[in-house]
Amino acid sequence: MAVAGCGTHTAKIIDRSGATVAAADSLTEVEWTRALDETSTARIVVSPDGDCCERLGRVRSWRHKLVVYRDGAFVWGGPILQAEWSLGQVEIWASDILAWLDRRVPHQDITFGDSDLADIASWLIEDGFEPDDPGHSVQAIAPAGVRGARQYSQNIGQTGDHLRDLAEVGIDYTAVGDIIVLLPETHTAIVGRLTDADLPEGLVVAEDGTALGTRWVVAGSSEETNVLGEAGGPHEYYGLLERYLEQTSIPDAASAAEAARSKLRSSLPVPVFLDSQQVTISPEAAVAVPKLVPGWCLDITSAQTCRTITQRLKITGLKVTETGGTDASPGSESVQVQVAATGAEAG
Repeated sequence: MAVAGCGTHTAKIIDRSGATVAAADSLTEVEWTRALDETSTARIVVSPDGDCCERLGRVRSWRHKLVVYRDGAFVWGGPILQAEWSLGQVEIWASDILAWLDRRVPHQDITFGDSDLADIASWLIEDGFEPDDPGHSVQAIAPAGVRGARQYSQNIGQTGDHLRDLAEVGIDYTAVGDIIVLLPETHTAIVGRLTDADLPEGLVVAEDGTALGTRWVVAGSSEETNVLGEAGGPHEYYGLLERYLEQTSIPDAASAAEAARSKLRSSLPVPVFLDSQQVTISPEAAVAVPKLVPGWCLDITSAQTCRTITQRLKITGLKVTETGGTDASPGSESVQVQVAATGAEAG
């Protein structure tokens, strides 16, 4: 049985050509994250010596990638966005491969008819990378199960924003290295289980009432008519809480109504979240850290707080840090996970 363990990290700086610019041999701090429906980040601090210092002095934003390994296994990679050189130290910040899509626009006009959102998302990604591909692949785990029409115009809007719009109404995505994974919001495959014993320092269970909606209205865009779709109404328990969303890429009322139904499914009842905050998951926890990918689920059982949780919850975020420590204070690894109700649970 896989367990979380206590990982040790290494890192490299890679050029666009694939050549190694520098190996970050003297790491004093490492932090990497994974995020659902958003771009994740990583950060390293290096105390270079010898020719390593000269090599790290050549690091350039966007030209070079940071890649991070945990116990020899590749866990994170993406373009470097910022570097700082100071006396005896180099600090580097990077974002995952999705960061490139925030610097790309649609490269042609296209109109999708009644299409699964996973197919539309795949097109956005492929079109975004087509003129200059840093090296990527798309893995669609399953159809989104949410359909609709969409319309995009050449050079209008950032591709990353268009992808986030789709994630608002029925599909999930995340980056794992050079792979962009597309999943239905109702994906419930599990990668581990956590109990109170796995979170010995406690956790936070939160109910986010700001996300609740009992009726959704989604507005699209059309030159001829107002495009509106709706779903829901007064709720016997919560009453009436109306929410409005506008997405100009939706060209017809049927697609707007499907988007409204998807929003209703994910916001009713009140979403419940669990966050390990600054708590480190026990090394004995029955999870393998590289498999903690947003969009997959953990079975959570906890009675530590007044809000008891026994539920399958979706991973929405992961944060892993390791400090090298000093002679007086040893370093350590911290693994923190954030989970929330799945689209299936919310429905």
